[in-house]
Amino acid sequence: MTNLVSKEWVLERLNSDPRQLVIADVRFSPSEADYGFNAYQLEHVPGAVFIDLKKDLMDPPSEHGGRSPLPHPEELARRLGKLGIDGNTSVVVYDDDLRPEGARLWWILKYLGHGSAYILDGGFASWKAAGYPLTSGESEVKPRSFQTNVQQDWLADVNEVRVKLGAAGVTLLDSRDLKQFRGETAPLDPVAGHIPGAVHAFWKDGMNEDGTLKGAEWQRERFAGISPEDEVIVYCGSGVSACPNVLALQEAGYRKVKLYAGSWSDWISYKDNPVATGNE
Repeated sequence: MTNLVSKEWVLERLNSDPRQLVIADVRFSPSEADYGFNAYQLEHVPGAVFIDLKKDLMDPPSEHGGRSPLPHPEELARRLGKLGIDGNTSVVVYDDDLRPEGARLWWILKYLGHGSAYILDGGFASWKAAGYPLTSGESEVKPRSFQTNVQQDWLADVNEVRVKLGAAGVTLLDSRDLKQFRGETAPLDPVAGHIPGAVHAFWKDGMNEDGTLKGAEWQRERFAGISPEDEVIVYCGSGVSACPNVLALQEAGYRKVKLYAGSWSDWISYKDNPVATGNE
């Protein structure tokens, strides 16, 4: 089944058997710390639980691991379990439209081995625009026990990236904007540039203007320079905005796709790691 579901699909299940569905609201703004929770309290999809990108889906930064360190799988399982998520119910994730925050939670669920994790295509904006039901306040959460089945082939670390630099059958995909890739700017990191040999595909280029994901055929054309047989290691600045590209690659039929969770901010924390600039 696809990784994306429509608002109609979600509404049907809310009306038929809401107990078999967990809806996760991951709205977030990098410039306003309380934006997501305030927006959630004001209005959200009925039954949705709020998940805080910073508090629930990453650890505090340290010397290595990047700006948005991925917590240990068992710690992620503990946090998600407290929020009412386990492996026995379908989980539908949404943010404002289809943004990195929701894709980050979707990726985490897939990495932990959840078999029924989906993204609401078009997000909250599409749901609200359709006039679908909304509620306010906080949903009651029943804690659950999340048992992990970690999928290591969804994750790459700095050692794996080092070993595979320039290797045949491996593509490094940089998801940041072109100026960051070229090394012309580094708004959040002390070093500008990209990992040598990486190709560029800005994550926003995979989206329609209404916040939905462009279709599979369009994504295949977008990634036409990458063989479907390649292993693709996707990165960005800190492992969040790369996640929509992981989703897009999966939708396009690529099956050997990994997220370099620490991404560029982790890569440059090791002073011996090489750095490239320009288009190559």
